[in-house]
Formats: sequence, C-alpha cells, structure tokens
Amino acid sequence: MHILRLNCEDKPGIVAAVAGALAGASCNIEESAQFFDHLSGQFFMRVVFAVPDEKSLANFERTFEDVRSTYGMNAAITAADAPLKTLILVSKEDHCLNDLLYRWRTGHLNIEIAGVASNHETCRELVESRGLLFRHLPITPDTKLQQERSLRVIIEQSGAELVVLARYMQIMSEDFCRDYAGRVINIHHSFLPGFKGAKPYHQAYARGVKIIGATAHFATLDLDEGPIIEQDTMRVTHAHTPEKMQVLGRDTESRVLAKAIELYAQRRIFLHGARTIIL
Repeated sequence: MHILRLNCEDKPGIVAAVAGALAGASCNIEESAQFFDHLSGQFFMRVVFAVPDEKSLANFERTFEDVRSTYGMNAAITAADAPLKTLILVSKEDHCLNDLLYRWRTGHLNIEIAGVASNHETCRELVESRGLLFRHLPITPDTKLQQERSLRVIIEQSGAELVVLARYMQIMSEDFCRDYAGRVINIHHSFLPGFKGAKPYHQAYARGVKIIGATAHFATLDLDEGPIIEQDTMRVTHAHTPEKMQVLGRDTESRVLAKAIELYAQRRIFLHGARTIIL
C-alpha cells in the first residue's frame, strides 16, 4: 500500500487525471480524500492505493510525472506501512513520553523511535528500559546554540523525519524552527490561545476556568503560535484544585500529542500558511 499526497492550484480534471494514472498502471484506489480551499484557490488530495507489483508502481510514478508537471503539483509518494522515524525531546515531565513509548511498543503508532534526547537525566531509566538510546544534552544560556548543533547532528545521523517536543521545556531558535519547518511538533498545555509561562493550571484555577485543554501544533518562530494540528478539551468546575487540573491536563496533553503524531505518520497533514489541512 502506498500514499500519494498532492496540492496545487485548483483546475478542472485533477481527480480524473490522478485516477486515470493509477488505473493505467493497474493500481487500485483504497481511500481518497480531497479539499478545495476557496480562500487560496489551492486543491489538496490524499490517495491510498494498492499496487500489484513493483513494476506497476514504477509505471505509475513514470506516468504521474506528466500529471504533476501539467498541473504544477507539489506531490510525494510514500509507502503506507513505512514507520516514521521520530526523535523525541523531553525535559523532566515524562507523561507524554511514557504514553508515546506505550503506543509505540503496542503498535498503536506507526513510528520508529530514533532515540530520546533531554536536557535532564530524569527520563534516562525510563527510556533505556525500553531498549532505546537516550542522549543527555545539558543546556545553559551560554551553550544553547552548541546544544542545538548537537541536536541537528542527531537528527541528520538518525534520519529522523519528525521531531516531537514531548514537554521539552526549551524554546527552539529561529534558525532551528526555520530549517525544520513542518517537522517539529509541540504540545501546549492549553486550548490555545491560553495561559502562558509558569504554573498554567494555577493561572487557570485563579481565573475560574470551566474548560482546560491541550493543543498540538507545529513549532514556528512565534512561540506557541504555530499551525494547529489537534486540540481537545475537558470540563472542570470550581471543585478542581490546580493539582487535579494538572492530572486531567496531563492526560489530555498525552492524547492530543499522540493523535497529532498519528496524523503525521499517516501523511494526512498539509501545511498551508498558518493553518493545516488534514485529510
């Protein structure tokens, strides 16, 4: 099974041209979704298709090049079952990391964890007990750029396609965000926009909020303002202390981050300016 993702300026005949190229190579469409954005005039499409053999796949790729050129498409073809190489970054809080390790171990996420890096030693035992590589990359204000250079080396050497900030409490530099745009997912402890800075659940309690939530988004130059991938909320009342809110919030954060990674691994996310299109 393979996945075709494409986007281009909307024109008549796109779906027919793609379907025709697949049929002509004896490929069978298993799933198809498309979306036309009226604001930008862009067309987005994701197709899951089966191929009888490698020769048919090669025939489709050759035929599709003409379709791609005709419509000026941005397009990619990926094996559907290929696990997504993923590097996880974490600080001290381990709830998101622990959840991802469980989902990875049980096959609920089609990812290959290339390793876990942290600016603290807190999670070393958890990671290494799962047979994974743990890298301790301490950081100070004076060594931030050097530490990021080490991260870049790890990403490139491991071949990681995705970097997950699983409660990694460091702000990535502008250069890092720009160079890895669309490849870094962060989890935020709020249904954005929301409470920023230290002790967010204490801030929420003080303001008497009635819902708490979490947002998974792409990391960008604007802190916690990147394109949103997934969000969820949970109702609370005056009876919930900050500690109770934190317990509920951690569960929501873990679920939302896992869902965002699942969508990414399934090649469903299209970056479109400050938004995401998810098919």
